[in-house]
Amino acid sequence: MQKENILITGSNGQIGTVLSQKLIEIYGYDNVLTTDIGHIDNIHGRFEKLDIMDVGHFKEIIHKYRITQIYHLASLLSAKGEKDPMFTWNINLNGLLNVLNLAKDNNINKIFFPSSIAVFGETTPKLNTAQDVPLLPDTVYGIGKVTGELWCNYYSKRYDMDIRSLRYPGIIGYQSLPGGGTTDYAVDIFHKAVKHEKYNCFLEKDTMMPMMYMDDAIHATIMLMEAPKEKIKLKYGYNIAAFSFTPEDIYLEIKKYYPDFEIEYNPDFRQKIADSWVKSIDDSKAREDWAWKPEYTFEHMVESMIRHLRAIYKEGEPTLS
Repeated sequence: MQKENILITGSNGQIGTVLSQKLIEIYGYDNVLTTDIGHIDNIHGRFEKLDIMDVGHFKEIIHKYRITQIYHLASLLSAKGEKDPMFTWNINLNGLLNVLNLAKDNNINKIFFPSSIAVFGETTPKLNTAQDVPLLPDTVYGIGKVTGELWCNYYSKRYDMDIRSLRYPGIIGYQSLPGGGTTDYAVDIFHKAVKHEKYNCFLEKDTMMPMMYMDDAIHATIMLMEAPKEKIKLKYGYNIAAFSFTPEDIYLEIKKYYPDFEIEYNPDFRQKIADSWVKSIDDSKAREDWAWKPEYTFEHMVESMIRHLRAIYKEGEPTLS
């Protein structure tokens, strides 16, 4: 069996930080290379500084480490992306094309591309959103993800490449701070609660969006990448889902642990982004093709987030009121 040498772009991001550690556990220290445009302090693995727009350096790294798989996580997120659309498009789309072309020309046998619920827009049915629906996103981030899915589908079929993709919902994890996404409120709210601070929410209290605990997101990613090639029927982003909730839902659940916790709603430009997204996801295609199933419920996620963050902030174990 060929030894896998894995390269991860964007290793310093919310998902990259956790996925890198998990892949090191599975494949070993010497078989995983973490990369990012900046230095990484919290990854205990091999690291190379990499600007994905520098094709020459990217190619050198691929050859140096004999890379066979790429997890391409480097991108700018939805809220940050709206501040500079052309820069975001360049990084998110041309960066992906660099990865696809380097993989095609250097015999890299498997690629992971993270898509997002940002591909959905005003024309998409909002409830129990099916795998194949109209995609008309309102953000440059979402436009980039739709286009990225189309390029992945094209390269898969045109060049017989093994490219796999998930449409991530909002990801909630304790391992890193929010990184500029519209769903980031669902991470920041926990930090404020554990630090006994009032939370100022940038969304309306009844804004429903699909979410997932980080452990399940990592589990889904590795399940997809380790599934036999014949099981992967879609060459673009698979819908995956766990649960949906509103800011008010998560606030009330956190109050079971922190009865004095307070929230204030002051919607900003991110409200319009959230309103264009869907409220719940049908992920039956992923369940059918490669046996995807989440492990965490909404309540289990809240308990786990609070327990881990209290340990990080050294407040001890939480107790229900």
